[in-house]
Amino acid sequence: MTTTQHLVPTPAPYAALSGRTALITGAASGMGEATARLLAANGARVALVARRADRLGALAERIGADGGSALAVPADLTDHASVDAAAERVHAAYGTVDLVVNAAGVMLPNPIADGRADEWHRMLDTNVTGALRVIRAFVPDLVAAAGAGGTADLVNISSIGAHVPFPNYAVYGATKAALTYLSQSLRTELGPHDVRVTNVEPGLTDTELVSHVDNADLSAQLDGMFDALAGLTADDIADLIAYTTSRPRRVNLRQVIALPTRQA
Repeated sequence: MTTTQHLVPTPAPYAALSGRTALITGAASGMGEATARLLAANGARVALVARRADRLGALAERIGADGGSALAVPADLTDHASVDAAAERVHAAYGTVDLVVNAAGVMLPNPIADGRADEWHRMLDTNVTGALRVIRAFVPDLVAAAGAGGTADLVNISSIGAHVPFPNYAVYGATKAALTYLSQSLRTELGPHDVRVTNVEPGLTDTELVSHVDNADLSAQLDGMFDALAGLTADDIADLIAYTTSRPRRVNLRQVIALPTRQA
C-alpha cells in the first residue's frame, strides 16, 4: 500500500517583507548595505541613503540586476536641508515609507584627554542628531502606514557600547547610549500608534567602522579582538533586522543584543 504525502510548501522566511517600502541610512557599506540587499531580495522596495553617490548607484544597480527595486538617494545626515531633500525624493518615487533603518554611524575612538572636539561633534551629529533628522522626516509615514492597517517599523542600530564601557570609546559609547534611550522613549510615543521601534545592539562586528580608527594602538587592539573573538558580519545583523521586521504586526522585538559567541 502506497501513501501519498502532500507536502505543504515552506514559506520564505521573510515573505512578510514583500511589498514594503524601506529606507536605509548608511547604505553605502556595512550593515546598511547588507540590510538593503536582504530586504530587497525579499521583495521590499529600498531607498538607499548615504553620502557616497557612487557606492549607492552601484548598489542600486546590483539590486536591480537581481530583480529588486532600489533608489539611490545621496544625502548628508548632518545637514537638515539634505535630509529634507532626500525625503522629498523618496516620497516622489515610492510614496509612504513603512520601514526605516538608521544604520549610519561613525566610530572615532581616542582618549578623551586628546580633546578631539571635531571628532566628538562628528559622532554626535551623525550617530544621534542624524538619526533624529531621519526620524523627524519619516515618522509621519510610519504613523500613516500603521494607521492604514499596515506594519510600520523604526529600527535604530546602536551598540553593546551603550551598556558596556570600553577605554577610549567614551564619546562613541555615549552617542550609542543616547540612541538606545531614544529608542526606548520613542516606543512610548509611537507604540500607541502601532509603530514598532526596535533597537539593535551589535557587539564586535566586521564593518567599515573599523577603518575609521586612526589610532594605531586602538586599531591593533581591534585586530586582536577580531582574532580572539571571531566577530559578527554585517550580514548577521541584516538577518536580525529582516527577522525582526517580518514578525506579525502585533509583535515588537524591542531590543536585540547580538554578540559573537566568544564575546558573550
